[in-house]
Amino acid sequence: MFMLNDFSKQCSKSKLSPLCEQLITASKQAFTVNNGNIPKWEDAISSIKTQAMGALNYAPPYLNIAADIDKVKLEHSLKQLMPWRKGPYQIADLQLDSEWRGDMKWNRAIPHIQSLKGKIVLDVGSGNGYFTYLMALAGAKIALGIEPFLLFNYQFQAIRALINSPPNAFVLPLKLDQIPHEAVFDTVFSMGVLYHQKDHNLHLQQLFSVMTKGGELVLETLIIDQQYGDQIIPEDRYARMRNVWCLPSTNTLHTWLEQAGFSDIKLVDVTKTTPEEQRATHWIGDNTQSLKDFLDPEDNNLTIEGLPAPKRAIFVCQK
Repeated sequence: MFMLNDFSKQCSKSKLSPLCEQLITASKQAFTVNNGNIPKWEDAISSIKTQAMGALNYAPPYLNIAADIDKVKLEHSLKQLMPWRKGPYQIADLQLDSEWRGDMKWNRAIPHIQSLKGKIVLDVGSGNGYFTYLMALAGAKIALGIEPFLLFNYQFQAIRALINSPPNAFVLPLKLDQIPHEAVFDTVFSMGVLYHQKDHNLHLQQLFSVMTKGGELVLETLIIDQQYGDQIIPEDRYARMRNVWCLPSTNTLHTWLEQAGFSDIKLVDVTKTTPEEQRATHWIGDNTQSLKDFLDPEDNNLTIEGLPAPKRAIFVCQK
């Protein structure tokens, strides 16, 4: 993987250097998995590498690459890597409108966090690296995304192959428990991850363990209003998602963070998810359902299962 070589060079010149070999070895192993889609994804990457490269910049809502492309050919290649959940991206006049408008979440978080300039940053559950790129563009010395779902790693490589002089943003096919418990990250982002964890306490403890003293955690997750109690544990699905294990109130989540050892805990945003932020586009493939299909058609304050509709909170705290 061409990106691993670049990561190795940057990693060895930073305080991540003691972890480099372990991270790269684990990543190489992850890419050797037997997945029948890999030949299609690799063919798409090979085709994308024949396109011209351009400079990367943030032109909200898009991460924009100014390159002289063959639009038809590039669109065909990128669609071999569907579904595109995170984004959106724009390459020349090709708009890759992902399911999520990531700029909306970023704009809610960024006014409340410490500067990322010169920081070593970890983006847990990074998807295809949309936020990881934004972290690097915000001045991070290294922005490392970890994402175990291989397709999203290939999406990251597809975008990176189009960037001339890419920033120090990297995505590795790893889980959080594969990151050595070394206090090396100055800022850690966990956005849209906590509710997928069977053991929320373990997730928070792992985040704490990899952060430098005085480092900052940016945690974004689904929550419920206090009127529904301290927490809801869905019996089956939540908004048609199978793997949602717990929806806490903001008070409950504050307590969890305290118990994990975090301090100076601030709730900086609570926002109901809307179809403006999460929507069906032709970039998500054959399954065209999105948020509006997951809500009660008679009451958009409820999910299709009769639970409170998705609402997300952002907490910022320190180690």
